Amino acid sequence: MPFEPINPPQFPAPIAPYSAGARAGETIYVSGVLALGEGGVVLYPGDAAAQTRHILDVIAITLQAAGASLADVAMNHIFLKDLGDYAAFNAVYADYFPGAKPARYCIRADLVKPDCLVEIASVAHIGGKGLA
Repeated sequence: MPFEPINPPQFPAPIAPYSAGARAGETIYVSGVLALGEGGVVLYPGDAAAQTRHILDVIAITLQAAGASLADVAMNHIFLKDLGDYAAFNAVYADYFPGAKPARYCIRADLVKPDCLVEIASVAHIGGKGLA
């Protein structure tokens, strides 16, 4: 099955050869999102909570462009530069996923830019009836 790239026009150009997301049937994949602005400038350096907010807003816009929302997210892949930011990250994350919580994992990892503290990639599913 072919996939459809998702690149919302309001986003800056990616810093590498990838699409912001891709839709394959009823599944939407959102690439790893960092808190980056125009020209790859890191936004909110030193503030994991603000970076998390920005990232989740970008994921929501990407999903919306594919006909989905954060409520459709089934899995989040979370990368933190410093696990000391785990509590700040979770405080913001909980606000964006107030209902049923998606599956997720969270690992400590070096990120592509030194001032990036958080990266999140998401998988959403639309359609279907869910569990019986």
